[in-house]
Amino acid sequence: MTPCRLGAYHPAGKVAIVVDSAASAPDGFHAHPLTFVVPMLLHIGDDAFRDGEDIDAAEFYKVQRLSAGRTSTSAPTPGDFLAAFSSAAEVAQSILCVTVSDTFSSTRISAEIARERFQEVSDGFDIRVLDSQSAAGGEGLIAWEALKAASGCASIDEVEAAARRTRERVRLLAYVDTLYHLWKSGRVSGIAQMAASLLKLKPIFELRRSEVRGLARPRTGKRAVYRMARLMADRIGGGSVHAIVMHADAEEQAATLRAMIESEFDCAELFDAEFTPVMGAHIGPGMVGVAFWSEDG
Repeated sequence: MTPCRLGAYHPAGKVAIVVDSAASAPDGFHAHPLTFVVPMLLHIGDDAFRDGEDIDAAEFYKVQRLSAGRTSTSAPTPGDFLAAFSSAAEVAQSILCVTVSDTFSSTRISAEIARERFQEVSDGFDIRVLDSQSAAGGEGLIAWEALKAASGCASIDEVEAAARRTRERVRLLAYVDTLYHLWKSGRVSGIAQMAASLLKLKPIFELRRSEVRGLARPRTGKRAVYRMARLMADRIGGGSVHAIVMHADAEEQAATLRAMIESEFDCAELFDAEFTPVMGAHIGPGMVGVAFWSEDG
């Protein structure tokens, strides 16, 4: 496979990458001409916003801290994906669409409906839809590896294979500042929320292959950052690491986590991003996390 410089469009590649806005991807992903992002909808009270277009992450978390109303999200429509596929078809001969985990959203279903509609009128145009089994930086890293393959002149089969390999390896660790928003969204019980609040806990969760597990309950953000670094070390082994550090209006804590990762691990790639509002709507500001995968598997 002929190497092509990431960031440049090479006509021999012709595989576009489409993601929904639940993905927290490196800046270089969004700047590439072969990538397209389908915005999810954010609901704040009676108002609806297209994620990343009508409101960005920083604005959303400021509003969320001030708003007493419930915030929620909804999946893009098939029409939203159809528009993205149409745009992508102008620069590519095939498309890989990576979506947020089915556990959290019906987004993949919308993408599949759009794929069927597009292929009805574009016979022979190959569109693949892949459930990332992840979200935020996990989904972003999967899409990033797919883009690197596409920029390296790979076929759609090779691009999809690169995404699937990364999906098998990627993990996401994050701690939440409060369980209040998870309680409001119905994802934890009122008793658990009250206990965590009284004890000032910062629960740490892991997302892998669509499964969410609680791992630890440190009592301060500082301890939570240290514990996540240790949990990450347990999962990496000795291989080079590809990682993206994320936060939801918690830049200082994220910087601390990034510094620990940079000093303790052999980082082939280390990126920064904000948690997408799609996750923050249910979990709330103050969240800090890292998505990563190791070349050792």
